Amino acid sequence: MKKILVTGATGFIGNYVIRELIEKNNDGDLTIIASSAHSAKAQNFSWIKNVEYIPLDLKQLDGSKNYFDFFQRPDIMIHLAWEGLPNYKDSFHLEDNLPRHFSFLKNMIENGLRDLSVSGTCLEYGMQEGPLNEELASVPTVPYAIAKNDLRKSIEALSHHHELSFKWIRLFYMFGKGQNPKSLFSQLDQAIANNESSFNMSGGEQVRDYLPVETLAKYIVKISMQKNVTGIINCCSGKPVTIRRLVGDYLQKKNATITLNLGVYSYPDYEPMEFWGANSKLKTILDNE
Repeated sequence: MKKILVTGATGFIGNYVIRELIEKNNDGDLTIIASSAHSAKAQNFSWIKNVEYIPLDLKQLDGSKNYFDFFQRPDIMIHLAWEGLPNYKDSFHLEDNLPRHFSFLKNMIENGLRDLSVSGTCLEYGMQEGPLNEELASVPTVPYAIAKNDLRKSIEALSHHHELSFKWIRLFYMFGKGQNPKSLFSQLDQAIANNESSFNMSGGEQVRDYLPVETLAKYIVKISMQKNVTGIINCCSGKPVTIRRLVGDYLQKKNATITLNLGVYSYPDYEPMEFWGANSKLKTILDNE
């Protein structure tokens, strides 16, 4: 029986990844090990009885412990854990998260892990515009993206000394139930629930690449459970859309009538105006499943 470990299981994405794994496990030939730093929170998820939950707070790492054995020697690991989002500009990503997560993943690899998928971010591309493919140079500008990119490079260097199937899943944008309340669509849902007549937002002309979180989770699982396509893999729709159009379509789907107050908020200074993901590597995985 194959074992798969998912860290960050109680996070927004992790919750959906666990649910997707359970749905795929019709034959019962997969042992799903879920982990996070929030044991009490984990008990509130519907999937808790269908997984083996092993809590771990990465802030309490013990360098003398064999974490590969601790997590029952998983065949596959999906590492989604990362603290402190969405504070992209805070230095703790570099000072705390980066060394902590690398130490943990190094421990797993050196003790026997041979199949690892880690979530990255489209912000690793920096201020480059247009369709972004995996061959482009990584030029991150904010601490969060710099830390993620450095983690990727460190694992790549380590993989040269071990037989490791390594997939760096570069996430773009997503939306869905349970997202951070400060996110665009969470705030929009709240406005709809409150029957508000208007909604403040940016000019909405920025072009992005969005996926429903359910689809994102399906892609993460498909990427992680194959070995033919490795390295950096954009996890995205490949379809550019303006935020204004995306919000308008969302309101229409919800049968909600709200006036959009455009231009109230300025555009983020750490993102280019127009960028989306090129997803040929992802399509290869989906076509060959």
